[in-house]
Amino acid sequence: MPKKSYAQLEFIALMAALMSVTALAIDALLPALDIIGIAIGTETPADNQLLIIMIFLGLGLGPLLFGPLSDAMGRKPSVYMGFVVFVIASFVCVYSESLEMMVAGRILQGIGLSAPRTVCIAIIRDLYNGDHMARIMSFVTVVFILIPVIAPAMGKLVLDLYNWQGIFYIQVVISLFVALWFWLRQRETLAVENQIPFSISRILSGFNESVRYEKTLGYTLISGFVVGSFLVYLSASQQIFQEQYGLKDEFPYIFAGLAIAIGAAIFMNGTMVLKYGMEKLITNSLFGFFAVSVMYVILFNSGANPPLWVLLLFFGLQFFFIGFLFGNLRALAMEPVGHIAGIAAAITGLISTLMAVPISITIGRYISESALPIFIGFSVCAGISILILLYLKRSR
Repeated sequence: MPKKSYAQLEFIALMAALMSVTALAIDALLPALDIIGIAIGTETPADNQLLIIMIFLGLGLGPLLFGPLSDAMGRKPSVYMGFVVFVIASFVCVYSESLEMMVAGRILQGIGLSAPRTVCIAIIRDLYNGDHMARIMSFVTVVFILIPVIAPAMGKLVLDLYNWQGIFYIQVVISLFVALWFWLRQRETLAVENQIPFSISRILSGFNESVRYEKTLGYTLISGFVVGSFLVYLSASQQIFQEQYGLKDEFPYIFAGLAIAIGAAIFMNGTMVLKYGMEKLITNSLFGFFAVSVMYVILFNSGANPPLWVLLLFFGLQFFFIGFLFGNLRALAMEPVGHIAGIAAAITGLISTLMAVPISITIGRYISESALPIFIGFSVCAGISILILLYLKRSR
């Protein structure tokens, strides 16, 4: 294999590793939510969902700091600072004795992880654009998706052999390994002459410029609705499969199987995006996402959960469509703002996350005895996203 191909393969693997620490911090904790809830004194399963949801709040806020820093100091120093914050936050979680302290630690973890997550996108944008950027993003994401496949099983193994604190220790070790790999093998992609001094006015001007583009704002809003609906599933999956279906031991494998549905779509997207383009794939996927959601609501509107295989079929179809949306939505939103990639990645990430968190908290409160509220939420979010998409097409 040519040297250039090896270099690109390592680049894809390294970018995926930077993003994967985030997935590990989220998904490895899923099997332990009820046990951690008992340890810190939560009162309802809905409170346990906050341990997943609130890390996303940090992931949304952090880019406001690390995005501009990556434009001012370079991509690499920002990543190092983010990992330091993450390690400190992990020990806050380990020693938490209350829900408030654990939530604070999870938010701080999200702020720290927002650095590698945001800078990863900026690095890819530094080197690629258009459909080629979407293709690289797809391959990065398909490697990244392996973490949700194995993370819950890893979390359960650590839980069985040690305790819930051990999950956080494993996260720290892996983050330090990724940081070392990044330091050794990734060159700085932001040229000195392109660096922009850090300032509050820069953040404000970057925000104004980012939202001024209808394409950037529109696809960011759609991303917020899609991520918000998916976050409901992510935070409530343990409650649905372990509590409603009584599948405590089987849960990691069910979660892994559904993650594969997303991974398959993302892998296919890497090839299909060059043939059909991002916009066509997004349009077809949004309509498919909406149709499956509405079908479930119509068939199971009584609220009673269907047989397990039926629920898995509907979830699998939903996540297959979602797999075509994640990377393409982000790539299209970033397309007009490549000249301010760092701050634009921060702003678009902030907007979509600040939308996703309240959406997921609101819907998650209704998931007590049935999975129906998730699909109602899917339907509403997909329907609004389609309206935004049609507006963008008509406006253009």
